[in-house]
Amino acid sequence: MAVIHQTTLTPTKLELLTPWLPTRPWYCGSGAPELERTGGFRLDDPEGEVGIEFMVVTDGSTPEPTAYLVPLTYRAAPLAGAEDALIGTTEHGVLGKRWVYDGCHDPVLTTELLALIGGTAQAMAQRVSDTPDHEVTRSYTGEPLPTAVHTPAPADDADGTALPAPHGTVLRVHRVLRPVPGTEPPGRPEGAAGHVATGWPGPDGTRLRAVFMELRTA
Repeated sequence: MAVIHQTTLTPTKLELLTPWLPTRPWYCGSGAPELERTGGFRLDDPEGEVGIEFMVVTDGSTPEPTAYLVPLTYRAAPLAGAEDALIGTTEHGVLGKRWVYDGCHDPVLTTELLALIGGTAQAMAQRVSDTPDHEVTRSYTGEPLPTAVHTPAPADDADGTALPAPHGTVLRVHRVLRPVPGTEPPGRPEGAAGHVATGWPGPDGTRLRAVFMELRTA
């Protein structure tokens, strides 16, 4: 299980994301974002080497606050071939220098995300060690997903990030989160083979909920 250290990061995650987000095609703002970390969850790397986090950040610079989903991985050394996916480096108060990546480009994250969708991995609390996050829901209908996955390079567009996935499917990561009504995480979208959904606190203190990822036939 991943250990969540209560320590410092220099620069912080939000300081790394502030200049990076406006370079993304799915960013909705028009200037410098004003970011707040508002939610998310983690997955465990079975090898214990890579930190995996699905962070929700809310941008207060837009007329209506916009919530973005930012999958991140944290590594103790550079990931070969992923130079374009590097968000930056930070100094961790316990672990030392960490390389921070857009996790959609990291095979460890994509493997564990598909394991979560397929029901063989558990979503974990974002800020507490060894604690499942039971608010995260998932579904999958289809052939069993493989335990080791190599996905080609993801494609970003205005709607989010698409990754080719096993059995002729596409994993769509929703980068701009669109809340749906209700008091429970939404169910699987119509026509999808699988999905992940959860909630996060909104600006007025209410609980917002949305589909974070969905798996569809290509």
